[in-house]
Amino acid sequence: MGCTFGSKSAETAANAMLAAHGKSFYWARRFLGPVAARQATLLYAFCRLLDDIADGDSPGGLERLKAIDASLAEGAADGDDHVATFLSLCSEINLPVNAARDLIAGLIFDQGEVLLADEDALIVYAYQVAGTVGLMMSPILGRHDPVADAFAIDLGIAMQLTNIARDVAEDADLGRRYLPASWCGPISPSEIRLASASPLSPGRDEVAMAVAKVLVQAEIFYTSGLAGLAYLPIRNDLAIGIAATVYQAIGHRLRRRRYAWWKKRQVVGVSGKILATGASLPRLFSRRAPSSHDERLHRALKGIASVDALH
Repeated sequence: MGCTFGSKSAETAANAMLAAHGKSFYWARRFLGPVAARQATLLYAFCRLLDDIADGDSPGGLERLKAIDASLAEGAADGDDHVATFLSLCSEINLPVNAARDLIAGLIFDQGEVLLADEDALIVYAYQVAGTVGLMMSPILGRHDPVADAFAIDLGIAMQLTNIARDVAEDADLGRRYLPASWCGPISPSEIRLASASPLSPGRDEVAMAVAKVLVQAEIFYTSGLAGLAYLPIRNDLAIGIAATVYQAIGHRLRRRRYAWWKKRQVVGVSGKILATGASLPRLFSRRAPSSHDERLHRALKGIASVDALH
């Protein structure tokens, strides 16, 4: 701990965390203005801290997540400097604290074995761990109409679906299967690990077909999320569009490799980032904010207060 909001130590730590773990956004951040870049980096650092706690990088992870959630519910840091930094950021830019609590709910869900049942469960999970981040980023990025928030959720969901498609084997090592059973059958994480190692495993093709479906859904949410960037100032539209396009390229690479999820993890290097940057530019010449959001994309999220408030 020991970092206070706006201090050089807090911002230095946040920058280092982003550089180490958020390479796509770190690349794109240079296109943001200095205020938005600073606020976005501090938000990323808080979300990454929660993720690291959930992944077991800190002792007593589940209890600490619950304690942070309780602090956010009360609006009090209770001596936790990371929570104090986040709450100060919320006051500065009017971030939705409930979105952070939804994020924590998703991370708590991640504790122990994870076996998603169907597409709705997949979309809810993707909202919790990434759509929430889009919702919190939206005011930081200067959206001029709250309608943009629904599209920001979609972009977060799209990027998380890309993560899920890319990380099937790694997630299985952690006892997690985010691919819906309705798409791949009741295959267990241990069976996915076996399928990853053996080309003769009967589960390999089923998992590949599920990965393909995840990426189809990702493209639907990318289409909506990228369209919603027109609600942002053009500079921030460019920055987030680049970050999203770089992430989207991971799914495109998986598709070109015929969804070979068991092979080496897909990454986008510097040359790929440059190409993705170029590919994101034409969209800026025909910017037009959508008149409304397709509520069907949030059907699975009905009943989540942070989302219901947007429709």
